[in-house]
Amino acid sequence: MKTKREDSILQALLLIHIPVACLFAAVSAQSDSSSSVVVAGYNVSAPAGSRVLLQCVSGRMVWTRDRVRDRQRVVHWDMYRARPDYAMERVLDMYSAGDQRIYNSYNLGRVSLSPRAFKDGNFSLIIKDVTMNDRGLYSCNLHHLYCHLYETIRVQLNVTKSRRKEQRFWDGQKAVYVVLLGSTVVLPCVNRRNVWTDWSNEEEDQQVVHWDRQSPGVRHDRADRLVDLYASGEQRSYGPLFLQRKMNISNQAFSEGDFSLSISDLQPTDQGMYSCHLHHHYCGLHERREFQVTVEAPVIQTTLPAKALPSEDKDTTKAESPRVINVILPDQRHHFLLPLGYVLTSFLLLAFIILIIILITRRRKSKEYYPQASMRSSRSQSSSEEFEMDVTEVNECTQEERRFDYKNNLLKEKVHMSTQPKVIDLDKEMEKFSK
Repeated sequence: MKTKREDSILQALLLIHIPVACLFAAVSAQSDSSSSVVVAGYNVSAPAGSRVLLQCVSGRMVWTRDRVRDRQRVVHWDMYRARPDYAMERVLDMYSAGDQRIYNSYNLGRVSLSPRAFKDGNFSLIIKDVTMNDRGLYSCNLHHLYCHLYETIRVQLNVTKSRRKEQRFWDGQKAVYVVLLGSTVVLPCVNRRNVWTDWSNEEEDQQVVHWDRQSPGVRHDRADRLVDLYASGEQRSYGPLFLQRKMNISNQAFSEGDFSLSISDLQPTDQGMYSCHLHHHYCGLHERREFQVTVEAPVIQTTLPAKALPSEDKDTTKAESPRVINVILPDQRHHFLLPLGYVLTSFLLLAFIILIIILITRRRKSKEYYPQASMRSSRSQSSSEEFEMDVTEVNECTQEERRFDYKNNLLKEKVHMSTQPKVIDLDKEMEKFSK
């Protein structure tokens, strides 16, 4: 009886477990498909009839896989010596191809990694015949150059000569191993994530970019799919043919990391929420960028008709309206130099006129000066003869004046002598004077 009850209970549990498991798988699959994280949101507005570009760029989605595939993942062990020189040194490293490189010849044959490290995820360091020089702080560094992932695990190694002091414990930050001198120790470093252990041949199928459009009033889970793009080069477009032609992604998207969507001939029916989903299942990258697109009224460029000039034979009795002449200046960067040139030329012309006036006035003054000098010279030559004639007359006049003066002097002497007893013969004196 108990066995029958147990079987019935197990069957009931199985019947209940199967639909629950299916439901959980469906929910998990749906959550995985929509588990992308919104990293940016933009508001884009453009007039109707224009072309708009929704930029979606990510360097982590660039597909750089090569044929060798040995330098995409690397692990290296480093050791920090606390004494006596406090130095850091590289112990060994290994790439995903399985080749190991040991940096110190002293460690050859003593230090190694498992050759299946990148298959089973065990990157633990094996040290044989431990010595006192092996003491220090070890770090296991995992680098995934393709996915831009970096992880580090630290282990402290101490060496003792007493077997009773051997122990392993966690100090809150790192694992501490105290091992016996001359023994073999394995420093743990285990990471079994698929990104470190699995390199699928269909890796390009794990990279996909798709654009969705969510019309106003529509929920996110009911958005329309526009285009899918895979790293293998496959592209899938959805919707009517005219919609596929106006929305495109570059064929070099995965080589450049640019997954921008271009929309030509934008119309009011194109407005809504656009989402750019970036999925890199291998590297665990799931991002979403949202664009709220708003379509504005088209820009209308109006051109005014040209107005004809009024004719000459119009009625003269009517009052004439003022005429306006529109002068259109060329739109150039150096048009401001034209007024400056006009000002400079006017100044030069004014200076030239002033210079001409100065030269003319100087020439006139020189002409007025030199004719007077010539007239003076001619006059001096003409009057030289007259001067000779005047000199003779002047000489005669001076002789008569001398004679007159002399007579006056004689008279004065005579008067003076009259008061004295001496007698002067006037006639004789006159004769002397005449001689």
